[in-house]
Amino acid sequence: MEMFAQFSVGGQRMYGMLHVPDGPAPAQGWPSVVLVHGFTGNKVEGHRNFVLLARRLAAAGVAALRFDCRGSGESQGDFAEMTVSREVEDVEAACDYLRGQPNIDPERLMLLGFSMGALVGCLALGRVRPHRLALWSPALPELWLRHLRGGFLPPVVTDMNGWPLGRDFLQEVVRTRPLEAAARWGGVAHVFHGDADQTCPPAWGVAYAQALGCDATAIPGAGHTYDSLEQVEMLHAATVRFFKGF
Repeated sequence: MEMFAQFSVGGQRMYGMLHVPDGPAPAQGWPSVVLVHGFTGNKVEGHRNFVLLARRLAAAGVAALRFDCRGSGESQGDFAEMTVSREVEDVEAACDYLRGQPNIDPERLMLLGFSMGALVGCLALGRVRPHRLALWSPALPELWLRHLRGGFLPPVVTDMNGWPLGRDFLQEVVRTRPLEAAARWGGVAHVFHGDADQTCPPAWGVAYAQALGCDATAIPGAGHTYDSLEQVEMLHAATVRFFKGF
């Protein structure tokens, strides 16, 4: 079953899609996963990765919520206002929303973050206390250093290929410490990374796995967005197995 979801932060509405397994829920409720999209991404993601994964999870008995952070996709707000700390708030609100749904087990809520969504997810760990954590192609703050030419912050808003990139985002993101947040958590996690990723190098996935004290799975030949049917199948199958191991 799929249904529209909406919840608010700071007076701005966020929109998403909730996928719930068919049939009667177990006595304690369904386990669930919140999916956190990447930088300039949305609740669909490339190759419909989030749609396909959410449906696969639901078919395997795990509910899933995919949503647009404020300023992205269909949610309210402007992308120029987007910051890491705002997205951490968005993730917390999404988790609170999902935990409050009928037939959802609040103790078995899990988290998946893709690219910048992985960075945001790690910074949100202390707030949302997920049962399990999966990271796809996790980003580190170094990804945005190229926007700080000469070490100087750009104007208030920069035209980044048609995206209004806010100065506040750049000022904040390079100061975040997602690896330290990951190391403090101590829960069950797994990292998935394409071994040909040129956006977020595979070494970054290794660094997250070391901080989390968990295993990492390399997807052979895969770039940042997993650009073949074989790579997508391998990624999705391994991710569902991890979440089914609750």
